[in-house]
Amino acid sequence: MSKLGNLGARLHRGEVGYDFVGNRKIWYGISILITITAILGLTVRGLNMGIEFQGGAVFTTPKTSVSVSQAERYAEEASGHDAIVQKLGSGGLRVQIAGVDTGKSDQIKAELSQNLKVDSEKINADLVGPSWGEQIANKAWQGLVIFMILVVIYLAIAFEWRMAVAALVALIHDITITVGIYALVGFEVTPGTVIGLLTILGYSLYDTVVVFDSLKEQTKDLTKQTRWTYSDVANRSINSTLVRSINTTVVALLPVAGLLFIGGGVLGAGTLNDISLSLFVGLAAGAYSSIFIATPLVADLKEREPQMKALRKRVLAKRAQAAAKGEDAEVVGQSCDEPDDAAPAVVGPRNQPASRNRGRGRPSGKRR
Repeated sequence: MSKLGNLGARLHRGEVGYDFVGNRKIWYGISILITITAILGLTVRGLNMGIEFQGGAVFTTPKTSVSVSQAERYAEEASGHDAIVQKLGSGGLRVQIAGVDTGKSDQIKAELSQNLKVDSEKINADLVGPSWGEQIANKAWQGLVIFMILVVIYLAIAFEWRMAVAALVALIHDITITVGIYALVGFEVTPGTVIGLLTILGYSLYDTVVVFDSLKEQTKDLTKQTRWTYSDVANRSINSTLVRSINTTVVALLPVAGLLFIGGGVLGAGTLNDISLSLFVGLAAGAYSSIFIATPLVADLKEREPQMKALRKRVLAKRAQAAAKGEDAEVVGQSCDEPDDAAPAVVGPRNQPASRNRGRGRPSGKRR
């Protein structure tokens, strides 16, 4: 842990670092590949919409010795539709069957009572209409659109419009990947999934705004020096907040991973899968996009400005001049608060002129 802390301090001071911005084409290519895979998953497989969005019946049984696989077979034979069965903590079963009306529901309940060897009166049957799920989906889309608009307006005011555009691209990137993973894995999409998708938007923006704030502070009066380009400063901002972003993401992922892999996988609490998967994938994608997508994209947009193009020419000319003299560009270059016409720093030791009165007044000195 001490080594990690020392690394974080060195990254923050700029003593070490990785060129994230310089390798941005690699990250763009990886993101495009992942996004295309997610879109293909949505197109080919589609989303496994839960009963709340399709309509149907949910049967909750008391404790029974029948296994989940046997119960699925009994429910599919009784209904003629695909069934989803989950084991409850009480030992009972939760059976979901889509596309079932009231008359069919009573028939399925009677057959389940006979096959599962439980009292029909103890089986709870609930009917869910598709209109309720449709209302949830519409409200979620409305909330998503309003959230995006407010985020863009806020970032444009607090920072600048280029950062707002980059943050919006990162958000769309995270949502697309998360939804695509749902399609590829085949997990059921429930209202909990929708809540998880809306929740990860805030987490995705957190790391991005931290980097943007550091970048805003470090680029004040940037054009008054010839030492750093905008991309250089953007890269330093990423490195200075890198350990912090990793730590916060890992801390957030640990409990979510416990819900997903232990609660849903080991213990069989399938009801946790819908929200935990969206949070897990969304948190990981949000940390990735804030480091590899949002800030490099801001650097790309800023480098197109005439002032930043002129600054890059001056910086590169200064570095070429230093390289031709065999000097270190950072030593010869000016600091961020020096004017352009300031004299370059002196490299090497300075020879002090000999004083005419040297030795005068000393006990052992002799005047010659």
